[in-house]
Amino acid sequence: MDVGVFIPIGNNGWLISENAPQYMPTFELNKAIVQKAEGYGFDFALSMIKLRGFGGKTEFWEHNLESFTLMAGLAAVTSKIQLFATAATLTLPPAIVARMAATIDSISGGRFGVNLVTGWQKPEYTQMGMWPGDEFFGTRYQYLGEYAQVLRDLWETGRSDFKGEHFQMEDCRVSPKPQADMKIICAGSSDAGMAFSAQYADYNFCFGKGVNTPTAFAPATERLLKATEKTGRSVTSCVLFMVIADETDEAARAKWEHYKAGADQDAIAWLGEQGAADKTSGSDTNVRQMADPTSAVNINMGTLVGSYANVARMLDEIATVPGMQGVMLTFDDFLEGVEAFGQKIQPLMHSRRHVTALQESA
Repeated sequence: MDVGVFIPIGNNGWLISENAPQYMPTFELNKAIVQKAEGYGFDFALSMIKLRGFGGKTEFWEHNLESFTLMAGLAAVTSKIQLFATAATLTLPPAIVARMAATIDSISGGRFGVNLVTGWQKPEYTQMGMWPGDEFFGTRYQYLGEYAQVLRDLWETGRSDFKGEHFQMEDCRVSPKPQADMKIICAGSSDAGMAFSAQYADYNFCFGKGVNTPTAFAPATERLLKATEKTGRSVTSCVLFMVIADETDEAARAKWEHYKAGADQDAIAWLGEQGAADKTSGSDTNVRQMADPTSAVNINMGTLVGSYANVARMLDEIATVPGMQGVMLTFDDFLEGVEAFGQKIQPLMHSRRHVTALQESA
């Protein structure tokens, strides 16, 4: 099973709580996290893009780095780990993204890929006068499909004459082309999002569900497998989980309850309002899941809370789900969390024996 880290490009990571670690995003912090992850054999690191936060007492995600420039810097200070930046496709023409990606491919020696997002938080774009109208919620994956096709054309052939509803290319060129096969990621979970991933992506990210229910996300991977039956392509799933671990289940649970007790209700309310703005994408989208108040303190991602041994066991359960490529992990404290994963969790995982065996022989 592949393991990646969803690095904290925004302030306070993924905990909307006054009781969680409070910090600003910096290059030095993310460099330390990714270099530590690389040392423990993590397979990839991905950074999101966020252009406006949720406010509240914690000013959640009001302070963010930019994804491509951050990953370019990280490419220069790493040597093995795969790196993914996120393109907010309403703000960047596909030909520019293609060229930026080819540049970071050169910096990294072929270790770069792109996560494509359509945009769901309307104020991110209205603040810049770039929101195309609420009808975009219903057509965003048609837009993204054309966008991805232009990228594929440019990366594979160096030129594009694509003519579509949203993009009109005229002998558009990008050179040099990437040296490695450029991977595309999408996090679509609606029917349209799954269809997009099955047609254009290499991996589809989905949200884990609940607390200590490691395989509850399995219906999402099953839906993707069915979608790929129509396209004939091999596309696998990576699932997002937060890990809150300690020496004992009781100590880990105490941390989780402490974070929930300090939930920033104003920021969580903002998240719910923005999630409700999409009236057309369906109840199964990531946005709807994020707006669910069940465990909004960490944006409703699946959460593994327990001793190091029990977290290792639950991660191994995740690896048994058909169509599952790997996990992308967040932590309550990233530096401590990556260290604990590498030292105390990964050595107990059957699904990571290939990594621990290499480390033991080094």
